[in-house]
Amino acid sequence: MLKESFLEYLELEKNYSDKTVISYESDLREFEEYLKGVSEDLGLLAVDADLVRGWVVSLMDRGFASTSVNRKLSSLRSFYRYLLKRGYVTADPVAKVQGPKVKKPLPVFVKEADMDRLLDQTDFGSGFEGVRDRLIIETFYLTGMRRSELVNLKDGDVDFSACVIKVTGKRNKQRLIPFAEQLKEDLLLYLSLRNEICAGACEAFFVRKDGRMLTPVAVYLLVKRNLAKVVTLKKKSPHVLRHSFATSMLNHDAEIEAVKELLGHENLMATEIYTHTTFEELKKVYEQAHPRA
Repeated sequence: MLKESFLEYLELEKNYSDKTVISYESDLREFEEYLKGVSEDLGLLAVDADLVRGWVVSLMDRGFASTSVNRKLSSLRSFYRYLLKRGYVTADPVAKVQGPKVKKPLPVFVKEADMDRLLDQTDFGSGFEGVRDRLIIETFYLTGMRRSELVNLKDGDVDFSACVIKVTGKRNKQRLIPFAEQLKEDLLLYLSLRNEICAGACEAFFVRKDGRMLTPVAVYLLVKRNLAKVVTLKKKSPHVLRHSFATSMLNHDAEIEAVKELLGHENLMATEIYTHTTFEELKKVYEQAHPRA
């Protein structure tokens, strides 16, 4: 009756959807089955923290993801809070139980060989849009700038004599990103084509055929469309190219502090996740090449 009363409370007082209530019911039923496996005499009112921890361990051993285990634990926590509030129990057995830590997914990136293939062997077309689209992808990959930073880039932000781009990032914080001679040549080629079609001053550095500013959605779609030519990654976005820039820099022995500044990260922890990506690549190489791996 305790379980039924709780589910009724969720449905009538909390106004949870039928689907959510069914999910809670499934989690509680699963917990009851675990209790019966421990002892036939165990009931929901005789539960302590050790039993809850044992259930969490059993779920992990059965291969449940950390996110799924935490969701089930959340259902149990809500149930015992309800029982505590109604006076059915004097202590909450879930209160001091912590769920498993959810691992942060490693950033998705494009391998250097695939980027080389895209930029050097893919035909984008010789017209304005083809030159522009290739340059946008190249700029993302060689500078690591964010999509919003590229969209809002102005002519005055590009210093060709010093080979430096000034970008305005989050909270209007500005930073300088150097660029190489090859990118300089490609930027100048694009400008010559853009100025032929753009009468007067343009709204931004990267524009549409009619001279108007590119939208963030348009930039996302052109990157996705062209990355699909060389990779089968689920995520194909400007941010993936930003990840690719950082990973490539670290794989070629760049100092992590320097990469942090180039990316415009507030703290080093945001940049350190790329070192994990690098380690994963090294691990793959080791497993493939070492005779004892």
